[in-house]
Amino acid sequence: MATLTEKQANEYLNARPTYPTIWYKVLAGRTSNHKVAWDVGTGNGQAALGVADYYEKVVATDINEKQISLAKPHPKVTYLHTPASMSDDDLVAKVGGENSIDLIVAAQSLHYFDLKRFYAIVRRVLRKEGGIIAVWVYNDLVVTPKVDAIMKRLVDSTKPYRTPTMNLAFDGYKAIEFPFKNIRLGTQGRPKALEIPHKLSLDGYLGFFKSWQPLVKAKEQGAELLKPSMINEFKEAWGDQNQVKDVAYRAFMLAGKL
Repeated sequence: MATLTEKQANEYLNARPTYPTIWYKVLAGRTSNHKVAWDVGTGNGQAALGVADYYEKVVATDINEKQISLAKPHPKVTYLHTPASMSDDDLVAKVGGENSIDLIVAAQSLHYFDLKRFYAIVRRVLRKEGGIIAVWVYNDLVVTPKVDAIMKRLVDSTKPYRTPTMNLAFDGYKAIEFPFKNIRLGTQGRPKALEIPHKLSLDGYLGFFKSWQPLVKAKEQGAELLKPSMINEFKEAWGDQNQVKDVAYRAFMLAGKL
């Protein structure tokens, strides 16, 4: 994700869904204080903006400067570029210091992290009393049976090109390490299944694939998996190409406390 081009970052911004506002309300209801939240791997800032409705200040960080530059400004949100070379002590200081964060969120990003390093930082900055961490991922898009059948063929074709990191996302975080106490919103090995409703045009649907990492990785290895013939299949299965459809992204959440 740190190597997304500006074009890919724009396509990412245009194709991704909006997380339900009820998620942020539920998470805020689980923290004792509502002073500071940290959105890690903020990307286009979507989760940071949602969290800002419930917290006095949100620190939103990312290692990708292009993504940060596209993030929507908000008076409560401070966007910070945090390169991988930044020391743990500097990162802790930038986000607020030890035992200072009420809510940590990582939306569609945890599987990219160095988990050992990240969790060590979480243990330093998350409030020992009343603080929680919540992460989520979406890994499937449900449109119609005809469209979904073509999508399944495309997904299956990416298997040889997926990294172990990508497979953590495809598996809905069932296999990802999450060493925090259960707060009944998904725990290690048992993520909470959710849905993200969305409206999508055919152009938006096809745009989703342009920044979809499995296809990007395959292309880097010389394999063009989304061939023109498959694009035509999608168009035929979609029907009226001007129709905006109600779709759903399948999502999975993990949440816990120290």
